[in-house]
Amino acid sequence: MRIFSSTRWARSLQVSCLALLISASLASFQLLAQAPDKDRRMEHSILPRRSSSRSARELTSAALKSDGSGWRARIGVLTPDDDTVPESEFWTMAPDGVTVHAARVPLVNLQSYSDPPGPDDAVGQLARLPLHGIVFAFTTTSYLLGTKGEQELTARLEKRAKGIPVLLPTVAATEAFRALGVRRIALIHPPWFDDDVVKKGVAYFQNQGFEVVHASHMTPARGVPHPNLGSDVTPAELYEFVRKQTPADAECVFIAGNGFRSIGVIAALEEDLGRPVLTGNQVAFWYALRLAGVGAEVDDYGQVFRIKPKQQKGGAGGSTRPPN
Repeated sequence: MRIFSSTRWARSLQVSCLALLISASLASFQLLAQAPDKDRRMEHSILPRRSSSRSARELTSAALKSDGSGWRARIGVLTPDDDTVPESEFWTMAPDGVTVHAARVPLVNLQSYSDPPGPDDAVGQLARLPLHGIVFAFTTTSYLLGTKGEQELTARLEKRAKGIPVLLPTVAATEAFRALGVRRIALIHPPWFDDDVVKKGVAYFQNQGFEVVHASHMTPARGVPHPNLGSDVTPAELYEFVRKQTPADAECVFIAGNGFRSIGVIAALEEDLGRPVLTGNQVAFWYALRLAGVGAEVDDYGQVFRIKPKQQKGGAGGSTRPPN
């Protein structure tokens, strides 16, 4: 009986101690909850914590995201009023720090597109921005005007550009052919280029000293799409046509026409044809970057982008860079 009573008393004591401990803990929590905010802030201040702000050194490229600033170069482009292709292809190829700024020119017909005041007024609008170059994205104009007329157009527009270079796709293609060291070229055109325009294109590049070993437009022939979203010809159709039409002795292919969405097939064609492939917008954008002295890598859009711009004194290539 004594042993049983002693054991029972010990268990009772343990339960009482546990109850006192729980009661003390609850009282502590209640006091903490009732404490003023100031006291609680002081209590927390003694605990180590990580700073919520980052130093400038900690803001790496992984933390900072692109904000669309043209800190490398700002490229202008003149495009027909219902054509989405040139500026969208420019933006697709643009490396970080390069921005694209478009102005639209009314397109009534091919022959009058370059006549004033349409392109002149558009250049005047773009000239209000600190651009590094303005691309006149309309290959047909150069074909129709020829070299002399093209030079007169450039001089006229540059008067409105206030010192900003005005660049034409055919001039860019000529510079690219020379930079790539090619002489024999194949010309591929969209289905809305007729035979007469194609012949003028052949004559244009022959006058520049190149041997045109092939020139054609896609078939079946069709009119210029309005609006032009660049979806009339699929990439697969274009790829197959260029592969079939390019002769073995062509050292380079030029897919002309700035309203012809074509940059998506460049890599595949270069890989399968084993030679450089240029397109109207790709080569114009390459030339604009080159004149702006931008050497940033542009992957997947052709061998021509591997040619680095020539650096002049002061680090800029080709033209004076406008202020930021």
